Amino acid sequence: MLRINVPMFSQIVSLHELTDGEEGEFFSLLSDKQELTTKDGKPYHRVTFRDSVREVSFPIWNDAPLSKPCQNDWQIGEFFRVRAKYRETNYGPQLEIREIRIVKDSDAADGFDPLMCQARSRFDSQEMFDELMKIANDGIKNKALRDLVAAIYESNRAELLNLPAARRNHHAFAGGYLEHVRNVTRTSVYLADAYAIAYPDLSPPLEKGMVVAGALLHDIGKLRELRCLPTGGEYTAAGSLIGHVLQGRDILREAAIGSKLDVETLLRLEHIIVSHQRLPEWGAPKPPMTPEALLVHYADDIDAKFQMMVNVLATDANAGPVTSRRNVLGQAIYRGGE
Repeated sequence: MLRINVPMFSQIVSLHELTDGEEGEFFSLLSDKQELTTKDGKPYHRVTFRDSVREVSFPIWNDAPLSKPCQNDWQIGEFFRVRAKYRETNYGPQLEIREIRIVKDSDAADGFDPLMCQARSRFDSQEMFDELMKIANDGIKNKALRDLVAAIYESNRAELLNLPAARRNHHAFAGGYLEHVRNVTRTSVYLADAYAIAYPDLSPPLEKGMVVAGALLHDIGKLRELRCLPTGGEYTAAGSLIGHVLQGRDILREAAIGSKLDVETLLRLEHIIVSHQRLPEWGAPKPPMTPEALLVHYADDIDAKFQMMVNVLATDANAGPVTSRRNVLGQAIYRGGE
């Protein structure tokens, strides 16, 4: 019979370190629990356990010993100490749970830390923040614009260091916002420099400082759209009802009160924020209508899609030279080989 709340192994491993068929003891976060039914109408729960790297979803059948504890005691967002066998199956990764209990205070002595189950950027958040401020300082010649961007970032530093860029799909992990914005800003700077050289007679001339400011602030509304929880990013009420595009403009307008920024520059920066998604179905009330807005849009779009492709290649369990089409991009991706 399956035992619950019994002594476990002394050696703690990480869920993401387990290989197919290996059994181990680890700390894990219950990030999702859904009550579903089979095609035959039989109820079951689909649960998802994760650490900072790996997420495993699998069924708890209604007639299984863990069914009642799952239904009555397991809460999304709780941490568990688990002993289980990890398996790679045709239905994706699975766990055969041997023992499980909710984490206790005493588990800290064995290395438990709530942050250990939170997916994070591979890059250091403080270093990314500092790099973005340096790009702003070097690339924005308009002092009023530079000071405004820096003030928005500095006043929200603590939250930005951990903020995800999305609830799912791309950069949906702590520090994901800064990783995404740094990528977008780097690409935007490159494009601005290249096109300024290619079209020196553009009238009005391409304003690199506006491109940099727009790249840095295009997603700033996510400060109010998302909150960072142990389970990942979660929409706020304002995030669900309004979204980040309009809230980004709100944040900019509020920060600009009392600043020395001229009306035309503020208007152009607002336009980059409200147009960076480009399409109404993506949340944009207006398409890009300036060269600077166009560059920021495509820098944003390519970074989001590239990170989606990275995720698919890292997690797809389909055998063969191409991945499954069942992913966020809705297409197969060629990984090579026969």
